[in-house]
Amino acid sequence: MASATVLVVDDEPDIRTTVREILEDEGYAVILAADANEAREARLRERPDVVLLDIWMPGMDGISLLREWAEGGALASSPVIMMSGHGTVETAVEATRLGAYDFVEKPISLAKLLLTIERAREASRLRRENEGLRQHLALPLEPVGASKTMAALRGQLEKLAQHDTSILIHGEPGTGKESLARWLHDRGPRRGGPFVAVAPGSIPREHLVAALFGAENADGIQHGLLEQANGGTLFLDEVAELDDELQQRLFSVLQRRALVRSGGRAQVALDLRLIAASAQNLEAQIKAGRFREELYYLLNVVPLSVPPLRERSEDVPELLRLYADFFANRDKLAYRHFPVAVQNRLRNYPWPGNVRELRNLVQRLLVMGSAAEVDPGEVEAAFGSAAPEQCIDTSSSITSGIDFDLPLREAREQFERAYLLRQLQQVGGSVGKLAKAVGMERTHLYRKLRDLGVDVKTASRDE
Repeated sequence: MASATVLVVDDEPDIRTTVREILEDEGYAVILAADANEAREARLRERPDVVLLDIWMPGMDGISLLREWAEGGALASSPVIMMSGHGTVETAVEATRLGAYDFVEKPISLAKLLLTIERAREASRLRRENEGLRQHLALPLEPVGASKTMAALRGQLEKLAQHDTSILIHGEPGTGKESLARWLHDRGPRRGGPFVAVAPGSIPREHLVAALFGAENADGIQHGLLEQANGGTLFLDEVAELDDELQQRLFSVLQRRALVRSGGRAQVALDLRLIAASAQNLEAQIKAGRFREELYYLLNVVPLSVPPLRERSEDVPELLRLYADFFANRDKLAYRHFPVAVQNRLRNYPWPGNVRELRNLVQRLLVMGSAAEVDPGEVEAAFGSAAPEQCIDTSSSITSGIDFDLPLREAREQFERAYLLRQLQQVGGSVGKLAKAVGMERTHLYRKLRDLGVDVKTASRDE
């Protein structure tokens, strides 16, 4: 994995050379810029982990450049440490107000400079982790289960965690592919870097290119998800959702280990681990001409198959205890025991939604129930009309509103809109309750509703 990169912006050649030698001796990669224009160009080519920015420079001064970067949102990814040989308290206060991480005086103390850089990097890392935790439900990541299939899977995961190769995870929806990817990241050589997850199907097509590869325009730079994952891991869920053009572009970027943002010219180096996932048979998709063979072989360095829950039913009791304990602690709910009769009933359920469905069922039973033990009748009521023995009938009311002649993406959007409208009515129009009911983070849910054209204010009143 590449070392951390520091951009040094100073108009004095001796200062630039001295600082570069110091930092390179400490294992940093260093980029030099003599003024604001060179600094801008350097940030277009690279995504430095830290910027050392001199205040007094010819042309645009450091404070003005800092303000420009702050307004463009660049400080979130690259913290800035200001430098000055004759700064004032007012200047330091202004720099801090604009978002500078810290302020060091010249002549620069080696010990203080290195300490400040490390603290800036750590603060940036913690901010990324906090953002990731807010987006993630903080669910248990450990691959749980004593079955032979899970024991074999854990053995594979432990070996793969020590390497940096691309992985393609195959498994039905709800089997926990993202959790396994996070588990691999947390135990791998990139654990100190970011973990970025993206589901292409959840992003409108017109925004997907910029979301993945970034963009440049007069308003500034948008760092794409690939770039945000630099130094860490990118989890690309349901990679088959990418159309042919995006598949070709992703292949080119991964092969070159560099990308060019939309609207930009400079190449941005990439250093990340890619873990892709799909519930579809990609080899069949290749034969049907819907997935590019070269991308498949680039992703499929190591294939990993996640078994559906119905094939490891002996793991159900352990999963019930795990999620009952998790939701009791996270949501401050009373812990509820699952007696043997209930466990047996759930072991014999086919779990079409896999672990995700089990998790949501446990949460629902803890929220809605009050007794210390879960009653079998509660489970049957929770299953409702979606009895496990029933088969899907394409002529039923569930699917009657879907046009099966549509492409998959449009048909899914049609279903998602009907599903969310129905759920929204059932929770009385509360988006907070809807988020819990459907298992989505509220910010993502608002975006999904907006993309689907659902007006929350009126939808809950429509019958």
